[in-house]
Amino acid sequence: MPLLSVFDVAPMVDGRQSPSAIKVRRGAARLLRDLGFAVVPELTLADGRRADLVGIGVDGEVVIVEIKSSLADYRADDKWPSYKRACDRFFFASLPEVGDIFPADEGLIMTDGFDAALVREAVPQRLTATVRRAIHLRVAQTAARRLHELEDPQPQITVAV
Repeated sequence: MPLLSVFDVAPMVDGRQSPSAIKVRRGAARLLRDLGFAVVPELTLADGRRADLVGIGVDGEVVIVEIKSSLADYRADDKWPSYKRACDRFFFASLPEVGDIFPADEGLIMTDGFDAALVREAVPQRLTATVRRAIHLRVAQTAARRLHELEDPQPQITVAV
């Protein structure tokens, strides 16, 4: 029987995330959970882009957290403004050593990978009912599918050549 890889036990880790980004994701997700949000990482949105973290609050509020693990990571990304169309509040999350390099009008979470702090609140912008419903359904379907895949993974099919 083959050994399990990190991709088998952590399906939201697909090799594109650096160890620093995974650390930021863990800390930011813990903070959101502590604030009452249900969190889904690596959620593909309707436009095909993947949000690093999406949280749904008890009141239905939708937050998106964009993880930036370095200055280079931030400078190389120009897609983050499009995420704001899919959430009520938008945050960056990063490590203290990266510093506050982010726009002053965006929310900011700093984390060491275990604990996290809300450094700057995000400016709220209410989603339309149609967009909110679409995001809620996408989160629910993604979370349910991932839970099912953990419980009943697809068998590895080997083709002999």
